[in-house]
Amino acid sequence: MRDTRTLAKEVSYENRENHPVVQHLQRQVANAFVLYANYKHYHWQTFGPLFRDLHKMFDKFAKEVLRSMDDLAERIRMIGPDIQNVQLKQMQDAANVHSAGPEQSLREMVEEADANLFIVIKDMRDAAKVADENNDPGTVDLFAKTVQIHEKHEWFLRDVLKKRDGLTGCLSPLPVLFHQHCFFEDMASHGSVEIFVARS
Repeated sequence: MRDTRTLAKEVSYENRENHPVVQHLQRQVANAFVLYANYKHYHWQTFGPLFRDLHKMFDKFAKEVLRSMDDLAERIRMIGPDIQNVQLKQMQDAANVHSAGPEQSLREMVEEADANLFIVIKDMRDAAKVADENNDPGTVDLFAKTVQIHEKHEWFLRDVLKKRDGLTGCLSPLPVLFHQHCFFEDMASHGSVEIFVARS
């Protein structure tokens, strides 16, 4: 049987702060923190006829990302190092996603959220490969589960953006209204809603 001190030294080396797996985990914690802040911002700033559906959707996204952030941070602590970033500014600097901008239209908020998710999905898939190459099945499993959360969020946002008439029409209401059936994900009923939107 191998000496436990030798094994402990090997594991400790693999979990050092500058190890690529740890660095990926640290960045994903920062990304999750920024995404959470963004989703809450969109949740509060949503407006217009689609308010109810997007308000609820972004709040659900925020809750799911918050849970994933805790799992990522605990994984870092589980394998050794401390969490590097604890303040919002530190998180923003460490993340490779963008913080929400001010005075955005509804479409701009959805497009920004979708663009950030492409960054996170690509980065997390790369991180899973790095973890696998470094014989870290626990982190591979965590990345594999977490990336599916972001992939599902991107799917929802992509579907919203495809329905250009509904989203565009709801941005700038005009006096003349017409009836339109908008298929946006309702997180409570998973159905569609009929609303009156402005004709552009």
